[in-house]
Amino acid sequence: MNQKLPPHACNAHCHVFGPVARFPYDRESPPPTAEAPKEALFALNDANGLERCVIVQSKVHGFDNSATEDAIAARPKTYRGIALVRTDVPDAELKRLDKAGFRGVRFNYMNHLGAGEDVDAVLGLAKRIAPLGWHLQIHGSPGSVLDDVVPRLLKGPAPVVIDHIARLDASLGVNQPHFLSLLRLMENPAVWVKVSGIDRITKLGPPYADAIPFARTLVSEFSDRVVWGNDWPHPNHQGPTPDDGALARHIFDIAPDEAKRVALMVTNPARLYGYGAN
Repeated sequence: MNQKLPPHACNAHCHVFGPVARFPYDRESPPPTAEAPKEALFALNDANGLERCVIVQSKVHGFDNSATEDAIAARPKTYRGIALVRTDVPDAELKRLDKAGFRGVRFNYMNHLGAGEDVDAVLGLAKRIAPLGWHLQIHGSPGSVLDDVVPRLLKGPAPVVIDHIARLDASLGVNQPHFLSLLRLMENPAVWVKVSGIDRITKLGPPYADAIPFARTLVSEFSDRVVWGNDWPHPNHQGPTPDDGALARHIFDIAPDEAKRVALMVTNPARLYGYGAN
């Protein structure tokens, strides 16, 4: 990269898969097209100036968070995790995961990932994770997430982080109802959004001219509650596999203002994932 990211820049959304000999895939989920071990993730982040990282547990490994936990343990000062758990997970397991570096729980409301968890059950879990300083991370189609799931979850005590710009359709433009709903939700200080996934919401493909305005608007208007990630290794991606170096360069298009870029890449992840003051 010719443009340099600020120190402590964070890749706040990516995954690890395998190696399957150590970390078997979940029998209920389609296997990935290839393994994506921690060593490959470390090399990719290092090459792109991403010193910190949040690994999001994938359905590939189901509720067994071992592969993510193993990767965090290799870089415990700079890596964090988001877990997949059942809503009746014991408190002792939540505390164990917290000590291992996990900072939230993800729930999927995408058709290809199965039926979403009952929202009332998720609210019950929210009451138990809030004392840990954890948040709920929500991934799903914009209609269900923005109109139903997130508004209901905001009745609980835990912050809510919306994945991938709510997976809306960039071809419909920034005045579309789904994006206006997202902007209204963002007025609530308990709501955060990941400006990851420009490669998922685009209809034009790279260089994502239709998708970048959504991310740029969110960074501009809600600079204190946005984080960025590259979503490596891009599971279930419908288009060509994105160029991760290009995605990192697009950070400068999403956040052209230096102060907001520091907030996006450093300050906000530090607050959300517990990295401390820097």
